[in-house]
Amino acid sequence: MSAYFAALSEALKAADIFRPCLVIDRDRLDGNIAQVRERLAPGLAVRLVDKSLPCMPLLSHIAKGLGTSRFMTFHPPVTQAVLDAFPEGDLLYGKPMPVGAAKAALTRGGAGWWSRVCWLIDTPERLAEYGALASALDTELRFAFEVDVGLHRGGFSSPGEIKALTIPERLHCEGIMAYEAHAPEIPGLFGGAEKALKHASAKAAEFVAALDSDQRRTLNIGGSKTALLHGGGIANEVSIGSAFVLPSDFDKPGLGGFQPAAFIATPILKVPDPMLPGPPAVSRALQALGLFPRKGCYLYGGKWMAEPVFPEGMKPNGLIGLSSNQQFMGLPASADVKPGDYAFLRPTQSEAVLQHFGAIAVFSDGRIVEFWPVLPMG
Repeated sequence: MSAYFAALSEALKAADIFRPCLVIDRDRLDGNIAQVRERLAPGLAVRLVDKSLPCMPLLSHIAKGLGTSRFMTFHPPVTQAVLDAFPEGDLLYGKPMPVGAAKAALTRGGAGWWSRVCWLIDTPERLAEYGALASALDTELRFAFEVDVGLHRGGFSSPGEIKALTIPERLHCEGIMAYEAHAPEIPGLFGGAEKALKHASAKAAEFVAALDSDQRRTLNIGGSKTALLHGGGIANEVSIGSAFVLPSDFDKPGLGGFQPAAFIATPILKVPDPMLPGPPAVSRALQALGLFPRKGCYLYGGKWMAEPVFPEGMKPNGLIGLSSNQQFMGLPASADVKPGDYAFLRPTQSEAVLQHFGAIAVFSDGRIVEFWPVLPMG
């Protein structure tokens, strides 16, 4: 591990990067793309999650590697950017939009341009609102039903609810979106992930049976933690996003063999003898009790959604707390660091974190080879 980060440090210095930045290891990214290609069940397409990969060159690189033009989208400004970047792209919303947000997007972007977007409907009331919107704008809208297959985060809970609906004239049902992010978290006492996934797939099949044959174009299930565990069910596509860069929250059995491909790199500003404000005796007493480190450093920036990975043993300290300006990190006594060295942290998630640092530094074959601009937050 230390040799890897030493090489990454040298690449950052050679590229004159002496500030906090987000680095993507393109070689590891390609390895993760290959994992998806090899392990994806036959008959399943991949829908890329834009919120988890909020960078057009990154999305394009993965889309090309998998031969997909399907995207799951979550935020109208990002949706518009994906529509602009991928003229053949087919977009499915991963959460229901307030009807006002849909109206604003359709009005600004042009309903024809947004015809490649499939909206998400989770209640009879929202179905009626979108029907009224389509009528008011004199346009046709595509939608999929959000269905609850065990996550209990909303959506239709029974196929009977869907069967009882009358779909407004200008709305066209494309299928369902069934998300089962809960499955990997189910303890063995209650059947574990395997039982939860089987239940989710069976439940999704019940919802599909409630649709007419021409309403089954998009049968979406899965997320990064579960997509590669599906096969042989009713779904025809799975959604994957964060798995390609593997933040730490995605260290799950379903992604065994994937490698972390995104890191926050930041210079170490100071390596002082750690001391708390107040009498020095207090700090020495806490150090003797193992409650305060004898060695530490201050980082350029901090307070990120990330876990320290290098120098090995580096960790925050609760007595000093977090800082977004100069974060203190405790170090083991054996740590050999000096100001100007780099510290590395692994994001816990990719959404939002990837957009925090400006252009992403792309690392490949031992050097920084290019910079990928990220999408704006809003």
